[in-house]
Amino acid sequence: MKKWYDEEYAFTIEVLGYLREADGPERLCRNGEEIGDHYHCTYGCPVNAQGQGICSKTMLLLFPLMEAIRAGGDLENLGGDSPTTKTVVCPDGCVLFRLTAAPLGNENFFKGRFYE
Repeated sequence: MKKWYDEEYAFTIEVLGYLREADGPERLCRNGEEIGDHYHCTYGCPVNAQGQGICSKTMLLLFPLMEAIRAGGDLENLGGDSPTTKTVVCPDGCVLFRLTAAPLGNENFFKGRFYE
């Protein structure tokens, strides 16, 4: 892989808890998400400190939110806790995640016309 573009935002996804009473992910989360786990990315898929990727079902929810931020959106307009933070529940209804976006100060991909 040859990453050539410096992205505008860095994203952190934190596992906040479970919707069902549980002490851990056993018999609850197929991906093994544990409270306190953190995933990081810019444009690619989020990975944790062990290099493991976030749940693919959860990524289906996160990607549109990440694109909204990249497009200058405000997550409060989508039920977020702040303009750059939103709590989501995994599609299986088991795990709570918090998405947080941090601006990196780089130019927008489309406005900067990097694709030409």
